[in-house]
Amino acid sequence: MITGKYPSLRLRRNRKYSWTRRLVRENELSSSDLILPIFLEEGKNKKIEISTMPGVFRYSVDMITKVIDKALKNKIPMIAFFPNIHLSKKNKFGTEALNENNLVCKALRIAKKKYKNEIGLMTDVALDPYTSHGHDGIIKKNYVLNDETIKILVDQSILQAQMGSDIIAPSDMMDGRIGLIRKALDKNNFKNVQLLSYAVKYASNFYGPFRDAVGSKTRLKGDKKNYQMDFSNSDEALREVALDIKEGADIVMVKPGMPYLDIISNIKNKFKIPIFAYQVSGEYSLIKSGIQKKIINDDAIIESLISFKRAGANAIITYFANEIAKKLD
Repeated sequence: MITGKYPSLRLRRNRKYSWTRRLVRENELSSSDLILPIFLEEGKNKKIEISTMPGVFRYSVDMITKVIDKALKNKIPMIAFFPNIHLSKKNKFGTEALNENNLVCKALRIAKKKYKNEIGLMTDVALDPYTSHGHDGIIKKNYVLNDETIKILVDQSILQAQMGSDIIAPSDMMDGRIGLIRKALDKNNFKNVQLLSYAVKYASNFYGPFRDAVGSKTRLKGDKKNYQMDFSNSDEALREVALDIKEGADIVMVKPGMPYLDIISNIKNKFKIPIFAYQVSGEYSLIKSGIQKKIINDDAIIESLISFKRAGANAIITYFANEIAKKLD
């Protein structure tokens, strides 16, 4: 039995019907919030499913227009290219990254020629898909060298801009690379090419399937903890972002996503800068596996993506992009 005066405010009143829940909803998810990653494969007429990422494929460059057409139909504003090159093209310096006929450059030329500015093209600046040791830079005595690596990253950035990249996205975590890349882009008359910094990239355990997809997992010697961030730290993330904003970053990335929602929120509250979050391969595979095993239903995908918006992310890179954009539509 309820005794005494019952509180006059009942928050459940705003939840009773679908229409009222929609009216008071604080955060919305649309296709405009999604970025689709596309894995590239050597050869022709190839579509190869990635064993650790069910439903995600690598495509030869002659197949990518079909994927991009689908993204455009689903009103996705940007795609991101990631290459899986032949082992024979990898070496300790990652020189294939500077080949104007590498997979990313070929894909950029095809996409820019056909789509012009209908859809944004984002490219990763890092050496791990191209090195024989699987690290993001040049190694000496088991240590990734900062300044020597940046020289290559600057050249890689200019090449990608020449090929048609709209957003250059350094994911390597070398100190000072944003400022040097920005200066080089401006000097080479690419002043309007955007610079998205992976300012906050943690040495995470959630990257395994991605490394399978770009062919670096079995090649990786050691780990990346001496240049990617310690996942125990949060104040350090604010220092990283502050430096990259000062150096000219237009947008910053937080990677991975869901384990770092607090970091996204802290950055948004402090800097008010556009933030992209990366729902990485490990997050994707865990959710996908749960759906396939019927442990969870597929509404969990939208729930996970809304969490990024709630934390303050402006957009999300996700392998669910096409699937969810279609559902939202």
